Amino acid sequence: MDTVDIARWQFGITTVYHFLFVPLTIGLSALVAVLQTAWLRTGRTAYLRATKFWGKLFLINFAMGIVTGIVQEFQFGMNWSDYSRFVGDIFGAPLAIEGLLAFFVESTFLGLWIFGWDRLPKRLHLGCIWLVHIGTLLSAYFILAANSWMQHPVGYRIDHGSGRAVLTDFWAVLTNSTQLVAFPHTMTAAFATGGMFMAGVSAWHLARRRNVEVFRPSLKLALAVTAIASIGVAITGDLQGKVMTEQQPMKMAAAEALYETERPASFSIFTVGTLNGEEEVFGLKVPRVLSFLATGTLDGEVKGINDVQAAEQERYGAGDYRPMTPVIYWNFRVMVGAGLAMALVSLAGLWTLRRGRLPSSPWVYRIGVLSLTLPFIGNSAGWIFTEMGRQPWSVFGVLKTSSSVSPGVSASSMLISVASLTALYGVLLVIETGLMLKYAKAGPPSEDEVLPPPSDGPGSDSDSDSERSLAFAY
Repeated sequence: MDTVDIARWQFGITTVYHFLFVPLTIGLSALVAVLQTAWLRTGRTAYLRATKFWGKLFLINFAMGIVTGIVQEFQFGMNWSDYSRFVGDIFGAPLAIEGLLAFFVESTFLGLWIFGWDRLPKRLHLGCIWLVHIGTLLSAYFILAANSWMQHPVGYRIDHGSGRAVLTDFWAVLTNSTQLVAFPHTMTAAFATGGMFMAGVSAWHLARRRNVEVFRPSLKLALAVTAIASIGVAITGDLQGKVMTEQQPMKMAAAEALYETERPASFSIFTVGTLNGEEEVFGLKVPRVLSFLATGTLDGEVKGINDVQAAEQERYGAGDYRPMTPVIYWNFRVMVGAGLAMALVSLAGLWTLRRGRLPSSPWVYRIGVLSLTLPFIGNSAGWIFTEMGRQPWSVFGVLKTSSSVSPGVSASSMLISVASLTALYGVLLVIETGLMLKYAKAGPPSEDEVLPPPSDGPGSDSDSDSERSLAFAY
């Protein structure tokens, strides 16, 4: 492998790993806020216990997301300096606002929420966790705005003296058509992730009939949120597919491994073929579905890889503009399959909980626990599909990935960096998994732990030791 391949491997490993925590942070922050709101409105201690329990898992995940996200910033200067020089004027603006505004809101109000129990008025304390959630949404918006510019660059010009891209319209970057479909798609996926995670942990406890008064409402809320969010994922994903077809026709063609232009075009559920996908041995196809996904009509024309390759050679010059088709093809199906499975599991789960019942079959709970992995699989597959489908471009139509890598970094240095970061992230994975399993299995605090004794004054502290240590570590 050359330096470009190694740099891509490193960025791919660290990005996919970091993205395991981001959707869960966004989703859990909303669910914790909803549970605390329910406690404030009803006064039921079960909702307070649930808020404390899920809030602890949220804090662990939030802290790990910060640790893994810092590396992302460093890589632009380490491995991708030519990219940074070219797009720094544009790419840096939304990232700077994310750090100075959105993350400041998150961290400030999260600190107030952690230490504000029994110190702040209840409504003000509740407002803190809602502001934390709003902060996560703002962070996601600005980061996705930067990524959307890479997918569909707008609001810039090329300074021919320096050879750099110069920002001319920041509002155009923030309202990029790609951004306007990518953000709701990513956020609905985040809510589904938080819901499915809460459902899986709740199912584990309910299978053992532990703290039913806490986990049954948690499970019902989680399944309802997942069901609604899964529908949102499908709708926004459909809109994103149509925008993608218009802006990056090669990505859509690769998603179907469609080499020749078809009208109407079928969607293959499953295909067996050669490694590069050019020859099909067997395929299970649904007629006209790809035409609808790409164009919104059942008889729309979808350009094939060969025709798009010829068109892009004519526009951008000689070169291979095809991504790794098998990777794009299968990640697209994994993403769609995981989303469909989440929708089915959540709807089936709500059916089993109707009229206040709890399922008796252990298989129901086993499926619930195993389904916890679905959003993480789907999110990772979707991220890989989005980024690898853009290749060979780092900024589509403007800057190739091969021209973005740092010229002064050797392949051996990058290999050492990849090995070191992979080992470090492996250790972090063990720590994260261990902490989440420990506190998820421990269950919620008891009523005595969450309700201060009558003699406690306004300065009493009902936070658990684990929450304190996490806050100080943060």
